[in-house]
Amino acid sequence: MENFTYHNPTRIHFGRGQIAAIDNELPANARILLLAGGGSIKANGVYDQVKKALGARTVFEFFGVEANPDYDTLMKAVALSRKEKIDWILAVGGGSVLDGAKFVAAAVPFVGEPWDILAKNAPVTTMLPLGTVLTLPATGSESNSAAVISRRAIQEKLAFLSPLSFPRFSILDPETTFSLSPRQVANGAGDAFCHVLEQYLTYPVNAEIQDRFAESILKILIDIGPKTLAKPKDYDLRANLVWAATWALNTAIGQGVPQDWATHMIGHEITALYGIDHARTLAIVLPNLMNVQRATKREKLLQYAERVWDIRDGSEDARIDTAIEKTRGFYESLGIKTRFSEYPEVKSGTAAQVAQRLASRGADKLGERGDLTPTKVEKILNLAA
Repeated sequence: MENFTYHNPTRIHFGRGQIAAIDNELPANARILLLAGGGSIKANGVYDQVKKALGARTVFEFFGVEANPDYDTLMKAVALSRKEKIDWILAVGGGSVLDGAKFVAAAVPFVGEPWDILAKNAPVTTMLPLGTVLTLPATGSESNSAAVISRRAIQEKLAFLSPLSFPRFSILDPETTFSLSPRQVANGAGDAFCHVLEQYLTYPVNAEIQDRFAESILKILIDIGPKTLAKPKDYDLRANLVWAATWALNTAIGQGVPQDWATHMIGHEITALYGIDHARTLAIVLPNLMNVQRATKREKLLQYAERVWDIRDGSEDARIDTAIEKTRGFYESLGIKTRFSEYPEVKSGTAAQVAQRLASRGADKLGERGDLTPTKVEKILNLAA
């Protein structure tokens, strides 16, 4: 196991009625920006609960954060925050709203061009404090330090991480997810599944706690993903999905182990080009990346096949093949399409274009071993046809 220092400062309030905990988390004199998406929180009752918990505090509202939050939209929230001297951000929504809130919290006090935080990895030295009310389980953004922001005007989708961007607190009430569409629930389960594999499906370093924990999350997602789609208001199913998605990317299972993240980097390019849902780009890329990288991931692929899918018979290559197809089958069991041919917006030449885009920004040695080159990226995406 590799050395690590582990610290997750986010306080979690989990369960029914926990939105009320906001009252104890925010200072009475705080000037708060409530950041949200398209307004669904007003239809499902979440907004009313949040407003009740906020009480008499000074609150400004900014709605309209998109899926794959857009830089130009978020900069309007930054301008409002600066004008009104906001000193707390409260994100109410899914991972896109939470990621957007992290960027706003970083950009408000930032001196210089805020795009540099994403495009040039400009250091973030101070941020506004952030709290979240999660309404869509998927990204783990409610208890990690990462954010991914799109800039549609120039077809870019980039990430930033800062130890300052962990939320101070997060509210996870499974009942707030009951009104989600099947597509949103499926995307959330699929995203979480890939988050685990990015940290797990690399090479062994004798990290048994991390491995067994990762395998348990994968097995839970395989089991409850289709079930919670079939029974969208079953509290226990949805509670386990919410908690699994949090643990998939709250940084715990990634401690002391090598990590990959190539599937995400490739997927981000596809979303930037065509606007395809993030989780669906992962489903397109992941099975083919597993195939192309099967030599360097061999030991963990065999472990994954045995421990997660109970595949023990046949040659090693046959077991790996079956595990890859089982992975594709998991996504398809959620109604997520896994091939480019099923997305009519994807144009010919995409494989070469994505490889070139990654290479142009220096991302030419991806993966846990740095051996995933633009040539391999192109091969992966050609297999996804």
